[in-house]
Amino acid sequence: MIAYLDMPSGISGDMVLGCLVDASWPVEQLRNTLGQLGLPERSWEVGSEEVMRGPLRATLVNVTVREPEAVHRRLHDIRLMIDSSQLPSVVKQRAIATFERLAVAEARVHGSSVEEVHFHEVGALDAIVDIVGAAAGLHALDIDRLYASALPLGEGWVETEHGRLPLPAPATLEVLAGAGAPSRAAPGPGELVTPTGAAIVAQFARFSQPAMSIDRIAVGAGSKEFNWPNVARLWLGEASADGPIVQIDTNIDDMNPQFYPSVSDRLFAAGAVDVWLTPVQMKKGRPGVVLSVLAPASRETELADLLLRETTTLGVRVHQTHRHEAERGQRRVDTPYGLVAVKLKRVGGKVVAAVPEYEDCRRLAEEQGLPVRVVHEAAAAAVAAL
Repeated sequence: MIAYLDMPSGISGDMVLGCLVDASWPVEQLRNTLGQLGLPERSWEVGSEEVMRGPLRATLVNVTVREPEAVHRRLHDIRLMIDSSQLPSVVKQRAIATFERLAVAEARVHGSSVEEVHFHEVGALDAIVDIVGAAAGLHALDIDRLYASALPLGEGWVETEHGRLPLPAPATLEVLAGAGAPSRAAPGPGELVTPTGAAIVAQFARFSQPAMSIDRIAVGAGSKEFNWPNVARLWLGEASADGPIVQIDTNIDDMNPQFYPSVSDRLFAAGAVDVWLTPVQMKKGRPGVVLSVLAPASRETELADLLLRETTTLGVRVHQTHRHEAERGQRRVDTPYGLVAVKLKRVGGKVVAAVPEYEDCRRLAEEQGLPVRVVHEAAAAAVAAL
């Protein structure tokens, strides 16, 4: 699945969480994620509610922090907190990388080294909730690639630990500059893009609008009230080919296999439609793999360069191809164990297959102490009844 983050009113950490919860990531799972960080008991509380922002319905995630104001963490402290948790390794890596991006921005703003930076606002407990929650939610929803719109940057002033600062906040600007993020005029004054929101988008998203079939829209609300609907919208769906496509292949027999998941993630982030490995026998009887990438022809040069940089290969092969695709869709079905998303496959406008989302089935099974098979069969039966 891919997603496009539309930010007509900017972005903050709680708006990202609102989008993810509205996209069917249970707030209970967000709480469970945060419970693995070893934070002081009763120092935080997270809840969600449906609100109106102007004429629009949205989900607001409320983060209540009861931590003493004097707590200021360095990057080392945050790394240790996240690394010591039982979160999936990909969630840990992405959350830490987001804080590292913030540390670089803060160091530039204040003329200090990355390890010396005291995070203050962006290192406060609510920012940890936002960043770790965003990494966990994107992983739980099985969003392979996240894209994002240009960011509206408002003018004015904001009160911080460092005193009164101009908007956009200096750390926000540094984060966006480091990512080469596009900006546009804001609908009005005020802090529309926070440092935490900027860091999450800069770390996880590619700034372009993809060709996609849209299955559903999730809407997250900001806590501030403006003269316009303060919302962000997450479009969820599947990638669709935008014109000619190419297949890029390369044979590799001398690379540490632990590196392939990272290379695959970067290829998807750079616009690949699909990435796969095929085992082969290479010269001198050595086992190897063919790393293959399917992508729009417009992404060929960037993806080929990425393969040459990120792998041990000395060359890649490219040939044009084409494919026939079934129409895709998604709906949710009710089971005795909870709602489950189902992927729909259509040919000629008719549904010819429906497959329950494994992650939804796994989550419900874990919550209720059941085999995944039981939840999966219940979802399949609910689909058949339709």
